[in-house]
Amino acid sequence: MVLYTSPFPNSFLSVLHSFSWGLIFPCYWLADRLVASFVPTTYEKRQRADDPCYFHALCIIITTPIYLALLVASLPFALIGFLLWSPLQSARRPYIYSRLEDKHHANGATLLAEWKAAGNGKSFCFGSANVCLLPDSLARFNNVFNTQARAKEIGRRIRNGASRPQIKIYIDSPTNTSISAASFSSLVSPQGGDNTNRTVNAGMKRTTSMEYKGDNTGSNSSEDCREDKSGAGEPNEGEENTCIVRINGEDNGHMSETETDAVNGQAHASGPAEPSLEGDAEISKTPNHKQKEGDSGSLDSYSASRESLVKVRVGDGTVDQSTVNNKLLYKASIMKKTSVRKKKHTDETFDHEISAFFPANLDFLCLQEVFDKRAAEKLKEQLHHYFEYIVYDVGVYSCHGCCSFKFVNSGLLFASRYPVMDAAYHCYPNGRGTDSLASKGALFLKVQVGSTPQDQRIVGYISCTHLQAIAGDTTVRCEQLDMLQDWLSEFRKSTSSSSTANPEELVAFDVICGDLNFDNCSSEDKLEQQHSLFTHYKDPCRIGPGEDKPWAIGTLLDPEGLYDEEVCSPDNLQKVLESEEGRKAYLVYPTSKNHSSSQKGRKASLKGNGRRIDYMLYTEEGLYLEWKVEVEEFSFITQLAGLTDHLPVAMRLVVSTGEEDP
Repeated sequence: MVLYTSPFPNSFLSVLHSFSWGLIFPCYWLADRLVASFVPTTYEKRQRADDPCYFHALCIIITTPIYLALLVASLPFALIGFLLWSPLQSARRPYIYSRLEDKHHANGATLLAEWKAAGNGKSFCFGSANVCLLPDSLARFNNVFNTQARAKEIGRRIRNGASRPQIKIYIDSPTNTSISAASFSSLVSPQGGDNTNRTVNAGMKRTTSMEYKGDNTGSNSSEDCREDKSGAGEPNEGEENTCIVRINGEDNGHMSETETDAVNGQAHASGPAEPSLEGDAEISKTPNHKQKEGDSGSLDSYSASRESLVKVRVGDGTVDQSTVNNKLLYKASIMKKTSVRKKKHTDETFDHEISAFFPANLDFLCLQEVFDKRAAEKLKEQLHHYFEYIVYDVGVYSCHGCCSFKFVNSGLLFASRYPVMDAAYHCYPNGRGTDSLASKGALFLKVQVGSTPQDQRIVGYISCTHLQAIAGDTTVRCEQLDMLQDWLSEFRKSTSSSSTANPEELVAFDVICGDLNFDNCSSEDKLEQQHSLFTHYKDPCRIGPGEDKPWAIGTLLDPEGLYDEEVCSPDNLQKVLESEEGRKAYLVYPTSKNHSSSQKGRKASLKGNGRRIDYMLYTEEGLYLEWKVEVEEFSFITQLAGLTDHLPVAMRLVVSTGEEDP
């Protein structure tokens, strides 16, 4: 299948489309600014309350007639542009595929060469987020504003969070000779353009180089990587930016002074903070971009990340884990308190947490509500510093391909570190109300993640979707879930080049990500909860219809509280969501239980952890029979605090091949 790298099949149509949109844009921009001036956010209301001269009211009185006059003057040009623009959409392609051409930053080929399915397995990390990048006037109804600046900052935070190196800690229990390895995120970001390997003192053993991959400027030493992995007994292949810390159990988990100095040196070895890629004047327009001590959103504060990303797991011994954690992490100056937020429920088979950062080495990212085309371009530019392959501007416009007129695209965006082999998009034809104005649908992708020693391709399937949002439209959402399954089945059949007798491809995973706009605990969403999708795909947060696991929390934030001091930074939001009182104050709860969600004082009697509408599902059906897929980690992420009204989610899967390392 040919991937579309431009929206139109030839340059003539592209130029004609640009000309028609140039005629429409002034009218569109003026209308957007005019409406935005009458829809203030809570942040702006607080600022205006401190203005004794009513300066903003005066500005509105002056600018409104000007906007109206210019809007009326631009209408004839917009009408001409619309008459040209609308029929052109019948020739428009359903997405744009962007591949990073700068080979200095590209790493897709390196990643493909890493996994030959000859070891025990490999882990893949998936992320999903609704970023609310609508035109500014519409975004304000969700209490967020300045869409263009938010798009840049969202992209910068995501790629900075994902670019952090990983650290593995091996703790030898004094009563057990077994060693347990845990993938745990680094606490600092080596952001000073230093791409040289950093020296690791005694007590720390490196498996790969530790250079910062934020801009994909570094490359791992493949020879060193292979040597160290063979000696370290790594459980998974291809884990990048990994530093191993070995602590012997002879002194009950104490770190020697040399080991302490090693970790301290690693924590303070980074250079000066990475400067913002955008001007401070533009970023300062949005309140959530202010960097304060403890704000770890952009990884500019070293102290901020000490308690948000440490992940430690001790072997199956009788050693007191909290004691070991306290002694080890305090001496290493990594965090201020024992890590208690991760894997609180010991009966769970995988780790889970509320994290202030996107996971290190994020492989795939699915975004929803990237509706604004200018914002999508800015977001793409930022994400390309980390992701080599991006599919954006997904959807259809006008009356092409769907039953009703579409003013905006689907809002879906996909970013990957691995090459995209095939892609397909389908528009849901049954959208209702305001949702029918957008071409909401599903984006299906096939990616290559490795190859076998016999030159068989190892592939994975990822689906990104956004369902009907209007409350009460349960039948519409169920129909869309039916279509999602049918389309995905067709996509897998049409893109498969394998047969049972002669498999040319081995499928490693099949994942569905997106904003499904229903939660698993609301009495109003019972139809969706019992949909057949959940018999084929597993939800790591779900026990069954109507019941989530105790550690799962809601992903929909109360818009009225986005700019409160308690939740305006990633670390602050993380701390608030770790308590039941904080969740009741700042998360939206199921409508059947929460009749006045904006009044925080009336949530005291509510039970549960909020309305979880953002999902990550995986399946074991249709994969290579000899392989096993398991969840290693699930995270609710607060790094986009103040930039969107949703919590991003992330899931790390481990594909186990069952083979021993050669």
